Amino acid sequence: MAVKWIGGHSSSILCLNINTEGLVASGAERGELTLWDGGGTPAGQLQLPMADDVTSVVFSPRCPTRLYTSHGETVSLLDVRSLKEPVERFRVNEEEINCLSVNETDNFLAAADDSGAIKVMDLENKKVSRSLRHSNICSSVVFRPQRPQSLVSCGLDMQVMLWNLQKARPLWTTNLQECEMEEDGLQSAGQFFNPPLAHSLSVAACGNIFGCGAQDGKVRIFRVTGVKFERELEFQGHSLGVSQVLFMPEAYWLLTGGNDGKVLLWDVSSDVGKQQKSPAKSLQRRKAQAPASTRKDGKLNKVASNEHARVSPKLTIEHGEKVNWISCAELKGSKRVLVADQSSSVSVYPLPEP
Repeated sequence: MAVKWIGGHSSSILCLNINTEGLVASGAERGELTLWDGGGTPAGQLQLPMADDVTSVVFSPRCPTRLYTSHGETVSLLDVRSLKEPVERFRVNEEEINCLSVNETDNFLAAADDSGAIKVMDLENKKVSRSLRHSNICSSVVFRPQRPQSLVSCGLDMQVMLWNLQKARPLWTTNLQECEMEEDGLQSAGQFFNPPLAHSLSVAACGNIFGCGAQDGKVRIFRVTGVKFERELEFQGHSLGVSQVLFMPEAYWLLTGGNDGKVLLWDVSSDVGKQQKSPAKSLQRRKAQAPASTRKDGKLNKVASNEHARVSPKLTIEHGEKVNWISCAELKGSKRVLVADQSSSVSVYPLPEP
């Protein structure tokens, strides 16, 4: 059963984040921002101006008292020790921001918005250093661990992109719909009604493996090798769209949340955890073992038909409400998953140890 954290919001909670000291931040509709202690008691509340929905909250990786929040087209930097007026405000996006990410050296912040733009702020010089772009709403952007100049993004244009801050164009792009069409040979009817609009990304701690959740209910796992990425794994995660994916800090355990009201825990370590010394060699080995139909021109390798059946969740949480956000925390000495949904409370579930 879930433990419910209540009393922090009056509107639907849209986003969550946790700092290194166990302080939880939640953002909700109508400009509501709340801080919670590890026991689920509200530790601070703030009403952001203009009552714009708080769509993303991200703690600084280097300084746990610094909290970046997006509301409308604005990013506000808050000091959690005194939740008052923002310490700084950045307004560089032209449309509503959907997702924020700060790199692990805390010198760049990326803000993805409804226009498809990703504005990358140089936090030291307080100015935009790069403007990157999708052709439709950009739903998720994430800096890669151990690679502070590199990030991945996805959007409702069904594109997944790999970027380096040295360049304005993506290093590598994959169109999820084209991949599906290549595999099926023909456009399947399901693709018309349920296209793989990409909603969420998460990068594993190694920095090379990342997961993508899409509207077609599938979870796709990719491996970055140099300046490109290839798919390692694909499986049907949910009966409706996958709204959230989150790699846990240890091993290759992946949490997913869906519009079907489920939160699932997957162990993909047997598929991607064999971290080879040389990714290029593993690629050559896979290609040598692959059937003749495998494409060798950078398109995604054909997925074995038994792959969907082979991956099954390690844990199924029947949450019952459409999932807006999931986060993972160590609370009171054990792992928990925090779930935000259409309600004004945070649901907290226990997780098994890796």
